[in-house]
Amino acid sequence: MEAELDSQTHESSRTVTKKSKKRKREKEKMEEDSHLPINGQPSQQSVNAKIEVIYDRTDRTPPIVGYFPSGYNPTSISLQEESQESNLLTPSVKLYRNAQRVKIDKSSNEKNEKWKSSERLELVVRPSGSNVEFVGKSYKGEATAAQLCTHALGVFDKETGSLKIMPIAGNKIFRLEPKIRGLDNADKEPSVNVELSQEQKALRQRELTIRYGSKKSVNQAKKMQALKQGDDPESRELLGKEIGIAPVNKLALESTNSHVALNIPPCNSSANTPQEAYPLHKIILSGEWDFLQDIYEILKSGTTIETNAFPTFVCNRVHKLQEIEDEAEKKTLSSIFSYITHLIKFKDLHSLDGASSAKKHRFPSIIRMRFMEMFVPEARKLPLEKINLLISYVLVLSLYADKFRSNLADIAMDLRMSPVTLRAHFENLGCKFVRENKLLIATLPVPLQFPKPRPKRRR
Repeated sequence: MEAELDSQTHESSRTVTKKSKKRKREKEKMEEDSHLPINGQPSQQSVNAKIEVIYDRTDRTPPIVGYFPSGYNPTSISLQEESQESNLLTPSVKLYRNAQRVKIDKSSNEKNEKWKSSERLELVVRPSGSNVEFVGKSYKGEATAAQLCTHALGVFDKETGSLKIMPIAGNKIFRLEPKIRGLDNADKEPSVNVELSQEQKALRQRELTIRYGSKKSVNQAKKMQALKQGDDPESRELLGKEIGIAPVNKLALESTNSHVALNIPPCNSSANTPQEAYPLHKIILSGEWDFLQDIYEILKSGTTIETNAFPTFVCNRVHKLQEIEDEAEKKTLSSIFSYITHLIKFKDLHSLDGASSAKKHRFPSIIRMRFMEMFVPEARKLPLEKINLLISYVLVLSLYADKFRSNLADIAMDLRMSPVTLRAHFENLGCKFVRENKLLIATLPVPLQFPKPRPKRRR
């Protein structure tokens, strides 16, 4: 009985040993098979690699990624065919960059400023022996759409075990569209250096404001357009009654063109009073008066006016506002002072010697828009004739502030000019000069008499 039990135990142990050996062989076979390719593709393996991130630099060209939606494959040429016909079958790849980039980059390095440029790149792939070329642009098509994800290019080196990752900007991924070489495409980009006229710039800015601007800016733009076209006669008439503007001879205003030739504000050469000679509502439009109440609000609150924020001409005449009892007259004079301040600060903002004093000055948007249209042409610089026109506007308003008997000293200081040079500008407006207490006073006699050009002397 004991011998039978021993034999059964020995057989069961042999069975367990065979099963364990069989499992071990199957496990080793699975491990060997894991290193073999599956369906022609290598199996996934875990690799310990050193990751290095390389950031974009302005002095080096970042990686460029291009893809062909047409299905063209530039790597379809076999190595044997390429070796047989040398490099004739290899497509040429060229990258074009905006020529202005180098100039801007050099100037920014000299001034120690940040480089500011809209980099325009074009990637062109030209297959050998074909009239078709594939063109991708960084400033048109998919590159101009919103970039909702980020991309990166990674290169793994098996020998060193390092993985280098370079981030790719959204506009560096090109959609290479097929183009026929030598033919002008319908969607050809306009020239970068196309110069628009002042009217075209104003129209484009108005369209962008109406489309994308806030509700306040849209209302201001519409009001500015209505003021230019003269579509608001009722409000203009009501404003004239409120601030006491004298009636104007409209026929004389329409017939005169002297302000264009002499570079002066709109005028009426046959006026009977100084107020009619240079109508105030032609200088300050009806929609601008609501944005010129800063000085009036300061005086109403009882605070003192900061001398650094306002010109000397205005600071020397603030006491006149406190002496006026009529609120409408006080509001009109304070608005004139405010408009003079904006004109002088706008001139300083576009000059080298006064830019620092006007850097922190805040212009109402409707005032800035009108100044830009009146005085700033296509270039972002005030030319001499526009500077003279701005000075004429300042001098006419200074005559209104001084009841048409204005002193040259303080206004010349604010305009950063000598009294002798400023006297020629007053004479160009039709002013005459008188001496009072050893001071030279500018007056405006009517009807206006403008200076005649002096004939050249014969030698």
